[in-house]
Amino acid sequence: ANDVGMLQEADIGVGISGAEGMQAVMASDFAIAQFRFLERLLLVHGHWCYRRISLMICYFFYKNLTFGFTLFWYEAYASFSGKPAYNDWYMSCYNVFFTSLPVIALGVFDQDVSARLCLKYPLLYQEGVQNVLFSWGLILGWMLNGIISSMIIFFLTINTMAGQAFRIDGQVVDYSVLGVTMYSCVVWTVNCQMAISINYFTWIQHCFIWGSIGFWYLFLVIYGSLPPTFSTTAFQVFVETSAPSPVCWLALVLVVFSALLPFFSYRAFQIKFRPMYHDIIVEQRRAERPESRRSAVSGELPVQVESTLHHLRANLSRRDSWN
Repeated sequence: ANDVGMLQEADIGVGISGAEGMQAVMASDFAIAQFRFLERLLLVHGHWCYRRISLMICYFFYKNLTFGFTLFWYEAYASFSGKPAYNDWYMSCYNVFFTSLPVIALGVFDQDVSARLCLKYPLLYQEGVQNVLFSWGLILGWMLNGIISSMIIFFLTINTMAGQAFRIDGQVVDYSVLGVTMYSCVVWTVNCQMAISINYFTWIQHCFIWGSIGFWYLFLVIYGSLPPTFSTTAFQVFVETSAPSPVCWLALVLVVFSALLPFFSYRAFQIKFRPMYHDIIVEQRRAERPESRRSAVSGELPVQVESTLHHLRANLSRRDSWN
């Protein structure tokens, strides 16, 4: 629209820049040069943005509930003594350094289907109209997934690490070693959950997801090397205790795999028996043979591109005949 009042009253205003001036464009949320660009704006970018924002918000609920409820289970296990499960700096850096960048990559780069398929199957736009990806059922499902993951992480870590000797003198696990191991399981779980939730991997996603996990261990080494007056319970806990112990690494693999299994099983069941629109399209594309896929791509070029190619071929054939 080019009416300023309509653009200001609309939930999302799309202005068309033209001979009428720039007043409507300045009052709009999005501006396009021609009306025909509206199709791509809605069907492609509208679908992508709706999916990215919905998944990003649900994932925020998941990762914070996974982290927060491990603290709650620990306090209940310790009879609410007030002793924290994690070092203060662990808790401060969780949402800042160890889990923030993968969410940003999700909100910017994720694509469930390509732009060409969004235009070919306009039904995908109905996921936003019907609020399929941001319903209360889906939000509560992600929250439940976070609570279940926290239970698996806490109770499996407690039962795996209990009674294990970690030092030469036979000293068993204390709460500092337990906190590092459990926190490592949380960082691995929420980042691996991101890895199996997104559909479009680039080097940026790989760098952010696995880099966040690597930065956690780098933080442990640097922070643990500081004097005990500053690092407190984290002093050399990773270098001297956790890293040399095979039990810690085996517990990490077991806990992370078990925490991700419920979501993986649910997604496998959903894709098989109750698929969404994009699941159906993705599975159809995967089932196609490479030859038919290449022919489909060549046959789905826009009309303008096809006419241009035909014109170029005609010019080349005439030039060859003249020579």
